[in-house]
Amino acid sequence: MLLSDPELLARLVAFDSTSRNSNLPIADFLCSYLDLPGVRLARDLSPGGDKANVVAWIGPEAAAGAAAGRRGLVLSGHMDVVPADEPGWRQDPFTLADLGDRWSARGACDMKGFLALGANLAAELGSDAAATGRLRAPLVLVFTYDEEVGTVGARHLVESFAPARELPARAIIGEPTSLAVARAHKGHLKLGLTLHGRSAHSGYPHLGVNAIEPAGEVIRALAGLRRELAAETSPQAALFPEVPYVPLNIGTIAGGSAINVVPERCCLGVGLRPLPETDVPALVERVRRRAAAAVAAVAAGAAPGPEPWPGPEPELEILSDSPPMLLADEAPLCRWLCERVGQRAGGTVSFATDAGWLQRLGIECVIFGPGSIETAHRPNEWIPKRDLDAARGHLAAAIRHFCLEGS
Repeated sequence: MLLSDPELLARLVAFDSTSRNSNLPIADFLCSYLDLPGVRLARDLSPGGDKANVVAWIGPEAAAGAAAGRRGLVLSGHMDVVPADEPGWRQDPFTLADLGDRWSARGACDMKGFLALGANLAAELGSDAAATGRLRAPLVLVFTYDEEVGTVGARHLVESFAPARELPARAIIGEPTSLAVARAHKGHLKLGLTLHGRSAHSGYPHLGVNAIEPAGEVIRALAGLRRELAAETSPQAALFPEVPYVPLNIGTIAGGSAINVVPERCCLGVGLRPLPETDVPALVERVRRRAAAAVAAVAAGAAPGPEPWPGPEPELEILSDSPPMLLADEAPLCRWLCERVGQRAGGTVSFATDAGWLQRLGIECVIFGPGSIETAHRPNEWIPKRDLDAARGHLAAAIRHFCLEGS
């Protein structure tokens, strides 16, 4: 039996699908809910087998093939949520609360409201043989894991799930945009810098090498790089007038084990948000060189000890890579959806999404969904009821246009 949109939303938010947990319970529930005669389901398991992307296909298979221009429509969203550990929650974060004009729970806005709409619209088609038969091009749901920690599931889908290459070439990514159409976003590149030293008793510091001390120079060097990046002009700067450059943020630092031990490691977490068309490998190399030069300068000035400096070159690791996304304003899906909502042109958002990876499959992506990003990732996260109702109408119209009419 199909549920109403609020009923399905309540079921979805009841799953604690925080990224640190397995998402298999919510993935299994969605597969069970969508297990209908007109729906073909696939699970794309993570390398560890404790996570899964869910792909649900409704309608003809051939219409999405290369010979037919990969017609149809993808509705895509992520199943994971950020933790609900903050103080200030006025109710159980994983119980949907009716607050009159809004629904409140962790994930209600980001982005289980959209998941509920997508699942119900697909289920309504998949449970009605006549409706399924009228589809001239497929509707496909792509629900991913671990978006919140670096678009991990979308990357795995793109790189490892062969059927993804046959997905329709247009997708709505249902992140909360207050029902505004966005055609571009920055990426989010997370780097780990590890500085090495040698542990020793702090009473005999000449026997060790302090890994934390060079971190100060590395931080100063990266702060200088941050200022350089802020002064540089990007070809896509006009899309992001508030921050028209690549921001660099030193977000974390950790090192040492005790006050009386010379620390042998110090780790810095660095985040960058590249604009579309940024040369990301060159950006990473700039970070590496700047950090290496700072450590080398400290090593050159260090007092000689009984053993040489243990490798002044810092280790640089890419922890996660969420690519930027850019779609031409004249792209059919962007143009159609802008006309539908009365928007002159596609806008931008300043957060990364799964679209950065999905576009690598030749998919034209727009970001469009109910709720505001300003209420996400906060205590008492909420989504307006009117947004949920309006989004259903817009998504149903998109399905009619791109799947039933075969445009």
